[in-house]
Order: sequence, then structure tokens, then C-alpha cells
Amino acid sequence: MKKYLAEFIGTFALVFCGTGAIIVNEQSNGSLGLIGIALTFGIIISAMIYVFGNISGTHINPSVTIALVIGKLTSLKDASFYIFAQILGAILASVLLKFMFSENLTLGATIPSGELVQSFILEFVLTFFLMLTILGVTSKKEFSNVAGLIIGIVVTGIILFAGPISGGSFNPARSLAPAIVSGNLTALWIYITAPTLGAIVAMFVWKGINKTE
Repeated sequence: MKKYLAEFIGTFALVFCGTGAIIVNEQSNGSLGLIGIALTFGIIISAMIYVFGNISGTHINPSVTIALVIGKLTSLKDASFYIFAQILGAILASVLLKFMFSENLTLGATIPSGELVQSFILEFVLTFFLMLTILGVTSKKEFSNVAGLIIGIVVTGIILFAGPISGGSFNPARSLAPAIVSGNLTALWIYITAPTLGAIVAMFVWKGINKTE
């Protein structure tokens, strides 16, 4: 039960702080900017990894959990409860943000600014690299002390890159929650399918590269 609670709290923190930063940026005429928003996401993810990493592994992302199931690195039972906890935590965070910022129309939802194919490719490719990073740093004991920092930096970097085009989600729960609570479901399918496919492909590549005779 502790690990499911950890996933709930971790994803709540991610959505509350991350999408909250987007809302605050809008409310304050861009005082945070893209850099501030990206850093908020990266820092809170890094913090949650250090807080809950030894309890649940700090997936806080359904795409990561699904890929780990396919890679047989977590059980289907745990994955089911993880994803439920992640989505519930994300939705409650968006509900609280809606209560706080009732006039905000999107609540930090990820909405493509250009062509849909651009956002799909960005979300797919960058989640692929994020998943490879997660697998790489968590598979080596020498990286255990800096894993959270490395993953947080990668998240910050890919949001800086993709944010202006796709919104920089790489996480279905992060996109699903504000979309549902705000009622803005524009292109939501991209943010569910592209990160999940990217994470799954990364798992297959990782398994192939590290395959032993």
C-alpha cells in the first residue's frame, strides 16, 4: 500500500507544481517563462525520486509503468494500482488548482501549437530518450546517488526543447488531468499514445542492447 500511496503523492506533486507553474506564469504575465516552468517540472520530479525512489521506484508516469511491465521489470498487478494512483493523484491536483485558479481555462493542459504530427513526434522521440535515461541510471549502482538529479535535468531539457510546440508532457497522467478537469480535450490522444509508444520502444531497445548470450 505504501508504494501506491507514494505514486499518488508523487504524481500529485508533479501535476500541482508543474501545471501550477504554467498557470502562475499565465496569471503573472510570463514572470516564470519557459525556463521557470521547465525547472519547476525538473526539480519536483527530482525531489520526488529522492523522496519515494526506495518505496515505489517513483514512476509517477503511466507510460513508464507500462514500459516496465512489458520489460518484465514490474508486475501487472503493481502496474495496475500504480496507474490508478498516478491518474487519481494527477486529477486531484488539477481539481485543487481549479479551485485556486477558477478563471483559468486550461489549467496547464498540453495543447499543440503547430501541426499535430510535430507534437506526436516530439512526444514520442523525447519520451524514448527519457525512458532510456531512466533505465540507464537506475540500472547502475554507481548512479544511485545522482539518478534523481540526472532524470530531473533531462526532464528540464526536453521541456525546454518541446514546450513551445507540444507543451512538453511525456506523461499521460500529467496531460489527462488538466484536460479532464478543464474540459479541454484538444488532441489529448497524442499525449496518451505518443509517450507510451516512445517508452515501450525504449524498453525494447534497452533490452536488445543489454541482451546477454
